[in-house]
Amino acid sequence: MDSLQQRSSTVQEPPGVASAHRPTPPPAWQPRTDPTPLLPDTEPLRVLGTDAVADADPALLLRLYAELIRGRRYNTQATALTKQGRLAVYPSTTGQEACEIAAALALEERDWLFPSYRDTLAAVARGLDPVQALTLLRGDWHTGYDPREYRIAPLSTPLATQLPHAVGLAHAARLKGDDVVALAMVGDGGTSEGDFHEALNFAAVWQAPVVFLVQNNGFAISVPLAKQTAAPSLAHKAVGYGMPGRLVDGNDAVAVHQVLTEAVARARRGGGPTLVEAITYRIDAHTNADDATRYRAAGEVEAWRAHDPILILERELTERGLLDEDGRREAAEAAEAMAAELRERMNAEPVLDPMDLFSHVYAEQTTQLREQAAQLRAELEAEGEA
Repeated sequence: MDSLQQRSSTVQEPPGVASAHRPTPPPAWQPRTDPTPLLPDTEPLRVLGTDAVADADPALLLRLYAELIRGRRYNTQATALTKQGRLAVYPSTTGQEACEIAAALALEERDWLFPSYRDTLAAVARGLDPVQALTLLRGDWHTGYDPREYRIAPLSTPLATQLPHAVGLAHAARLKGDDVVALAMVGDGGTSEGDFHEALNFAAVWQAPVVFLVQNNGFAISVPLAKQTAAPSLAHKAVGYGMPGRLVDGNDAVAVHQVLTEAVARARRGGGPTLVEAITYRIDAHTNADDATRYRAAGEVEAWRAHDPILILERELTERGLLDEDGRREAAEAAEAMAAELRERMNAEPVLDPMDLFSHVYAEQTTQLREQAAQLRAELEAEGEA
């Protein structure tokens, strides 16, 4: 026993050094920030169905409703286009429209949106042509639109790679003195990628004007959130990086808009980044190529349908006398007109130039690209002659 105690003592302190002379840690070990203000609330913020909705702007409520109706119709039409062979794939946001719309409306024109592959609806709500938003998913172009024109970064298929880009742009804008905020969107699956953690760390250290919106829709394809993280919530991850975390009901369009608007304003005035976790649900499968019945029960989906973002906002508007049958019909007709135009334009065969494969890869083409372009051009000319 004495031998064991001696070995233990040797591990804890150098031989011959009295405990009274052990050095104390330097001040750098202490917390750099009081974590208490950074912690998210224990429950997701809700506005609809609470007393707080009385303070909401009626014009904003009606605009959110019209955009939600349009967004739902956009999702169903794009899904139908995959079945008609007009789209290769479409990751629907049915059930998540409140997050998509709120993200677009919370930004000023000068700000930047950094979407994931699932966030075509957010891009459309920000003003992007619906056909251009689907061009990538059609396989026609790498992006399909000019990011600078719309202040929308290319739709990101690799998970979370857009997040460090958002931080870089936001940091650069601040260094230049530009009054710009970047809002980066990611799914719960993306929070398991290294890019997510690197982006949060850089954003907090630099105090970059960026807002991270995590749409927690329950599954990373078929992997439930419980198998990705043991954290109390994804919003809690913010504290470890030194930024505030916010938790919001992702199907409450008014609440999401409020939280994102506050986070954007905080970033713009120099307060640094915010991580927002929106609790929502992906009603449709991961994409049209996925069979969601293999990993989730029908009862779970139906339970979330009762908390549909359109349903709960429509109920609030009706009870307050802000929406009647004429208003519902007007919103539906506008959405149907958008869908009809989308169908017509997507049914037209695109005229594609194979040489565009080499455009917009580098500002100046590399030797290899020039060689590949020359080879393809020769093959195309030979095929034309034949």
